Amino acid sequence: MARLVARTPLARPTDAPPIAHAPSPIVLGEAALTGADAPDRLASAEETPRHVAIIMDGNRRWARAHGLPELEGHAAGVETIRSLLKHAVKRGIPILSLYAFSRENWARTDEEVTGLFALLESAIRNETDELRRQGVRIRLLGRLEELPEATQQSIDGGLTATAQGERLLLNIAFNYAGRTEIVDAVRRIIASGVAPEAIDEQAISNSLYTAGLPDPDLVIRTGGDQRMSNFLVWQAAYSEFYFCSKLWPDFDAGAFDDALVEYASRLRRFGR
Repeated sequence: MARLVARTPLARPTDAPPIAHAPSPIVLGEAALTGADAPDRLASAEETPRHVAIIMDGNRRWARAHGLPELEGHAAGVETIRSLLKHAVKRGIPILSLYAFSRENWARTDEEVTGLFALLESAIRNETDELRRQGVRIRLLGRLEELPEATQQSIDGGLTATAQGERLLLNIAFNYAGRTEIVDAVRRIIASGVAPEAIDEQAISNSLYTAGLPDPDLVIRTGGDQRMSNFLVWQAAYSEFYFCSKLWPDFDAGAFDDALVEYASRLRRFGR
C-alpha cells in the first residue's frame, strides 16, 4: 500500500481569480430583493439572479418575417423592453443590463443608425415618468461622448430623472463594446498612477463601466445565435448562459420565466 506523504500547505496566488468574482453588495433598496408573486415553477428569492444581462437579438429578422421595414423591428423591440421591465420588477430582479447598440453597429447604414438614436431618445422621453413610478434607475454603459448631442441630452435627462429609483437598476449598453470597455479601464488605471504590481483583477473591475455592481449571474441571448458579441466580456467570465430561439420582439414574460427556471436548476461551482 502506498504511504501517504505529508506535504507542505499549497501556496496559493494572493490575487486568485475568485477575489474578483466575490459577491458585490446590491446598491438598490431592499424592495428589489423580494421577488413577489412568483409561481411555483420559479426560483425562490435565494435562487433569483441578482443581475441579468440580455443580448436582444433578432429585431431585423422579425421585421423581415412580418414584411416590415427593419426599423419597425427595432420599434417592436422597444415594446418588448417596456413589458419586460415591468416583469423584471415583479420578479424582484435587482439589476438588468440590455445590449442596445454596439460600437460595431456603426457599420450599419446611416438610416438605421440614425433611426436607432431616434428610438432611444423617444423611448427615454416617453418612458421616464413610468420608469420613475416603477422605481427603475437608468445607467448608461458605453462611450456617451461619441453619440450625437441630442442623444446625449436625452440620456442625461433619463439618468437624472430616475436617479432615485431603488427597485431595479437598468443598465443600457449603448455605443458599447466589451473590449473597448477594457481599453477604457486600462486607460483610467494608467492615468491614476497606480503601480503595475498593484493592478489586479479587482482593480480592473473597479475601473469598468459596471464598477460597483455584481457581475451578471445570467446572460440571455435571443434570436438563436450562441455567441457573446463583445458584450460584458470581462464581467461574464462566470455567468450562466441561456440561449433562446425566439426573436427579441417575441420574447415575453413566459420566455423570461423559462430562463429563470433554467438558471435555478444549474449548479454554479466557480471552479471549486
